[in-house]
Amino acid sequence: MTDASRGVPRAAPQRDDAHGDVVTDVTLLERIGDRSADALAQLYDRFGRPAYSLARRICIDEALAEDVVQEVFLVVWRDPGRFDPARGSVSTWLLTLVHHRAVDAVRREATRRRRTVAPSEDGEEWNVPPGPGADQAALGAVVAGKVRDALASLPAEQREALALAYFGGYTQREVASLVGVPLGTVKSRMFTGTKKLRSLLGPHVEVEEEGR
Repeated sequence: MTDASRGVPRAAPQRDDAHGDVVTDVTLLERIGDRSADALAQLYDRFGRPAYSLARRICIDEALAEDVVQEVFLVVWRDPGRFDPARGSVSTWLLTLVHHRAVDAVRREATRRRRTVAPSEDGEEWNVPPGPGADQAALGAVVAGKVRDALASLPAEQREALALAYFGGYTQREVASLVGVPLGTVKSRMFTGTKKLRSLLGPHVEVEEEGR
């Protein structure tokens, strides 16, 4: 993430000087609160890929997805204190921000297109034909909303594992590493959470097993 032009400083990732270990996500947020550009860069290195992956699925348009990710990390830079550890992990919080901002971006873009379409010659208004993937984006936003509501009803550990896997694009092994639990525990959490999601969502969406 470079982007001094967008107001976000970029620097090399930083490690814990005392132990040589990678610092925790919460510690990075604390350092960002102290205006550490290094901490922001390391947080982006950790979560930039899943953040963009989620934004891309919702926005479809690559440039719009990139703008969403930049916007989210600007929010983190300006106000890292918005993170509430009682409501989940840093990764879940970041991906939730991305999801909300991406849906808002899709809505803004749809509104902008409607306003910039010229009336037809006979004075009748006409709608812009949807571009490639526009209908999928709209459907995806609706489905994602239902999934988000269902996820909110799950226990925190199940919600975190599923959010990282399905929204973040991480494998089960990567999820285990991120949350600091054994791989078998992640598999169990995802199996139980997925089973409950199926019962909650019913015919609205098909939840696939995560087999990685």
